[in-house]
Amino acid sequence: MPAPVLPDILRQHAEQAAFLWTVYDRALLFPEENPELDALRLSRLLERLEAHLDGLRVAGPDGLSIARDRYGEYPEAGELFVLRMLTPGSERLRVANLDLVRVRAYLAETLQGGR
Repeated sequence: MPAPVLPDILRQHAEQAAFLWTVYDRALLFPEENPELDALRLSRLLERLEAHLDGLRVAGPDGLSIARDRYGEYPEAGELFVLRMLTPGSERLRVANLDLVRVRAYLAETLQGGR
């Protein structure tokens, strides 16, 4: 029997993952803005981001649906990132292994095309 789906918890996972992606990406782009975000803190932030993504992945189609809803309501880079990380075929992707130049280009192109 599958575990029950708790939509409010999934929404929190989606919101937190989007926020943490934004913080993580900004910290890498502009490290001088937040010097206390050293390598250890960045790795902890990345662990939290991955945990929220995993929470959505475990929920399967329900997690993807929540991510779509969040992106529909807030069509921003963080929400789009989460949605992309949950699309079928992305299950094994890990943020630390991503080509961030390509990720940023994808996010910018997709967001620009939708406006």
